[in-house]
Amino acid sequence: MKLTCGIVGLPNVGKSTIFSALTKAPASAENYPFCTIDPNVGVVDLPDERLDFMADVFQPKKKIPASVDFVDIAGLIKGASKGEGLGNQFLANIRETTVIAHVVRCFDNPDIQHVREDAKTDAPIDPESDILTINYELAQADLDTINKRQEKVTKAIRAMGKEEEKKYAFYTSAVEKIKPVLQDGKCARMVELSDDEKAAIYDLHLLTIKPQVFVCNIDEDTIESGTNAYVESVKKIAAEENSEVIVICGKFESDLSEINDPAERKEFMDSVGLKESGLSVLARRVYHLMGLRTFFTGGPDECRAWTIHAGDKAPQAAGVIHTDFEKGFIKAEAYTVDDLRQYGTEAKIKEAGKYRQEGKDYEVQDGDVLFFKFNVTK
Repeated sequence: MKLTCGIVGLPNVGKSTIFSALTKAPASAENYPFCTIDPNVGVVDLPDERLDFMADVFQPKKKIPASVDFVDIAGLIKGASKGEGLGNQFLANIRETTVIAHVVRCFDNPDIQHVREDAKTDAPIDPESDILTINYELAQADLDTINKRQEKVTKAIRAMGKEEEKKYAFYTSAVEKIKPVLQDGKCARMVELSDDEKAAIYDLHLLTIKPQVFVCNIDEDTIESGTNAYVESVKKIAAEENSEVIVICGKFESDLSEINDPAERKEFMDSVGLKESGLSVLARRVYHLMGLRTFFTGGPDECRAWTIHAGDKAPQAAGVIHTDFEKGFIKAEAYTVDDLRQYGTEAKIKEAGKYRQEGKDYEVQDGDVLFFKFNVTK
């Protein structure tokens, strides 16, 4: 399954504006519910000052960053788990994602309708109610998934007896912990599970167990302070359900995405006291929540950030570049970007004894710079 981040939320909270700013590609973003019907998909380059630093050192012909795939999913309303609005489509789309970026409206604007229960009703701005609405719908969908699976499990246990019951022991214990939480309209990610229990329910692909980050969409007047009463209410909920919070002004980020000149971008961010785009922070956080890490290769032709999974060994990392590298892996020559910062050149890194030789059992670390030795015999 391709790793993607689904941008979700109620209609008109700013999902499509944020998606467009992230991908620099226009998505439908009008002031009416369900303007996003088919999910928009975009590839977002991952800002990484380590890659920028390497490019300054090596002066390559090309600089290639890592990337994250984002999906702008149709807005959800109350009743989605029963098929209301675009509920069925929403739930199917979000089930295919790896991480959820839940956009929450944290600004007042009487000109933008706020929808919670149906497309005809303008609801008051209330992040807590908005979050509870989506959590409830996702929890109901997860309950349906568990109940459907339970019928199969029960039949299997009846047919096979004690042996089959032992086989499903971790599944049963996990479900017994999760079900009451879902019935209360809360998220499965709040439940502490053992590794065996997590493995037992993995193929359920529960929506509320996916890693999540709340994206608080604020107005331009709130950028400098970075918070308001709405944002604080989101932070409280996030702490309770093991989620993270990133504060972004969708309107500002949209305007910033139109500026290509680095000096102009910096001046624009300085005007509101920002050192970094909120979308850059979001992209990096999502990347890590997906369990992804970065290693680098560098030289006069190309400096590149390569994506691996946390825990990958050196041969697997080599295989990301080319399958032959993994098949014929001999060793990896390694140092870190921090080593390059400290010593300035590869030659001085070697003089300092920081240039390493790593074998097939080496677990590649985020920020490693690698050069692979391999041999493939025909």
